[in-house]
Amino acid sequence: MAKNMIFFTIVFVILLVVPDVYIAHEYIYTDSPLWLKIAWPLPTVVTLACFVLANREIWHNTSIRLFIGLVLCLALPKLLFTILQFVVSPWIALVAALALLMVFVYGFFFGWRRIVVKNAVCTSKLLPKSFDGYRILQLSDLHIGTFRTNPSFITKLVKLVNEQNADLIVFTGDLVNVSPEEVKPFIPTLSQMKAKDGIFSIMGNHDYCEYGQDHSAEAQRSNQKLLHEYEKQMGWRMLDNEHVTIGRLRQENGVNKSESIAIIGVENISKPPFHSYGHLDTAMEELPTGMFKVLLSHDPSHWRRGVLNKTDIALTLSGHTHAGQLKIGKFSPSKWAYNEWGGKYTEGASMLYVSLGLGGTVPFRFGAWPEINVITLKKE
Repeated sequence: MAKNMIFFTIVFVILLVVPDVYIAHEYIYTDSPLWLKIAWPLPTVVTLACFVLANREIWHNTSIRLFIGLVLCLALPKLLFTILQFVVSPWIALVAALALLMVFVYGFFFGWRRIVVKNAVCTSKLLPKSFDGYRILQLSDLHIGTFRTNPSFITKLVKLVNEQNADLIVFTGDLVNVSPEEVKPFIPTLSQMKAKDGIFSIMGNHDYCEYGQDHSAEAQRSNQKLLHEYEKQMGWRMLDNEHVTIGRLRQENGVNKSESIAIIGVENISKPPFHSYGHLDTAMEELPTGMFKVLLSHDPSHWRRGVLNKTDIALTLSGHTHAGQLKIGKFSPSKWAYNEWGGKYTEGASMLYVSLGLGGTVPFRFGAWPEINVITLKKE
């Protein structure tokens, strides 16, 4: 892991600095005014400084936001220009670089506000007849601290959620960035979210509050306890390696028949560098084989590693990837890290739905717009 990090750092610095030096040598330090020659390297210096601060977790949120913003809006367009000007004219390369810049500027100023509603269908032989047409609304990766200066986003979100009139609402982790205190100002608004059968949530990697200034185990336990309390005040029920059943009555030949499905929630189960705390076996204790089960698990990689072909769970709901908060057509950088990174996946009798989420540590989205997901259950 340390060797990979060193390699990544070296590659990153090269890709950041080399285009800067080349452009300066070929275009800036020829006949440009003195102020431009002085100012040219400053964004790269600030980007490198933010990279160091973020890795040392100094002013973590601020430094990582500045770092990503500078990389997207300055470093990547410079890199694109440097590559293209070897194969096309410098003017065409410049237009392409500016177009890329405009994409990222749109994502920072407008894209993260654009909430969309996506619908999907889960068909299963295990689904009881009384749940045919049952609608589960999934939210994920709110990272609510990012919206402290934009509370209108949360108001709009709650309004859109309630308009869907879902039977059940589930939240698949990462409510906060670094601290439970991020939730407190939004409790009255989030408490207005309603569903017939309630709201259930699970922990995402950020919800363990491991990315704050205080890394002590005592501080993390205290923060997690407070987050649980805030969610309880909002009317959400946290499922920590446990399950609940939801029942329905159906008349058959004049006799009321009781049917139910299970909602299973596990703590975060991830691959390194993220920690794993979840226990699926514990969460499924006493649930009968053949019962329709919905699993809430933050990291979608858990589906292939611990659910698919190992359990009879019919539907798994995850988030975590954000699709890298950047999606153009069917491409997302998340493809490089996750086999299943966004949308619906099915194998055999098992389905995974990965929400692209709503927020992020950095207020930026392009293509991977903030989304509300509505999954309708159908009897096969």
